[in-house]
Amino acid sequence: MGFGTKLEGRGQIEEVGRERSRPYARANFGKLLRRVADERRSLVIEKRGTPKAVLLSIRDYVRLAAPEPEVLRLIGDESRRKGTSTLSSSQIDGVIKATRKASRAQRTKRR
Repeated sequence: MGFGTKLEGRGQIEEVGRERSRPYARANFGKLLRRVADERRSLVIEKRGTPKAVLLSIRDYVRLAAPEPEVLRLIGDESRRKGTSTLSSSQIDGVIKATRKASRAQRTKRR
């Protein structure tokens, strides 16, 4: 899934079976960053053949640093199944306002 690069010293970049030079990696760093983010790949940075660091998307970093609790994962799965995972912030705010308004109306009715 990932690909590696040697950015220090006389090195090469290995990109899914293809080797590229260090100047290629430097000249195309923006492209590599986009691939990391868009294609959910990781980039292993080596120095003299020894892995020293990993470049990965912020989404993958957050997932590794603070994994979501099981309950949030289940809620997210349900939201995707129901098709509500694509609501915008303003749409969510509208749903919340409507729900609160209906709740207030019911409380007022009971009095």
